[in-house]
Parts: sequence; structure tokens; C-alpha cells
Amino acid sequence: MKETGDVLGQVADCLLGIEMELRQLDLWESEPPHESALLSTEPFCLDTLAFTQWIQFVFLVRMKLIIENNQPLPSVSGIAPMAEEYFRGRAESGQRLIRELEAVDRLLSGD
Repeated sequence: MKETGDVLGQVADCLLGIEMELRQLDLWESEPPHESALLSTEPFCLDTLAFTQWIQFVFLVRMKLIIENNQPLPSVSGIAPMAEEYFRGRAESGQRLIRELEAVDRLLSGD
């Protein structure tokens, strides 16, 4: 069984990888969306944000706060399938980003 600190470090590394991939794909945004867009009750804020905006402004922010405050990590994650759907039919494949998200899903699920 992995030590909690080890998993935290691995998740933190994945979060950095996710940010780097968003930047590499030119999907990193310098300005956050309007605050009301972040208040959506829909999964992944589908009604107010692009999926990559949700990753940047919701997922990464929340996960970094959890790690910085040494709070328990979520026990379930299923973000990679959403990323696969998002990138289906797009010019950019997003495969490296999807792999980083798959790693986070595995780490949070305890696999």
C-alpha cells in the first residue's frame, strides 16, 4: 500500500503535467472566466465552460488547494473519459493530457 504522502506527491506531479499539456496545446487561458461561470451545478460546468477551462479553473485549483492544505484526496475520479470525448474529432489529439488525467484517475481511485 502506498503512503499518503507518496500519492500526494504523485498527484501533484500529475497536476503540473496537466498544466504543461494545456499550455503546450495552447489551451491555457491567462484570464479566468466570469465568476458566475464557475457557479454552474452541471458536471464539469458543461453549460458555462469549455472542458479545458473546467480543468484549469476548477479541477486544478481545487486539487492544488487540497494538496496545499493536506486534506484527504477524493476517492474517485473519472476525468479521463470526459477528456477523450472532448478531444474526439478535434484537430489536437490531447493524448498526453488524457494520459495525465488517466494517471490522476488511477491515483485517486487507489489503483
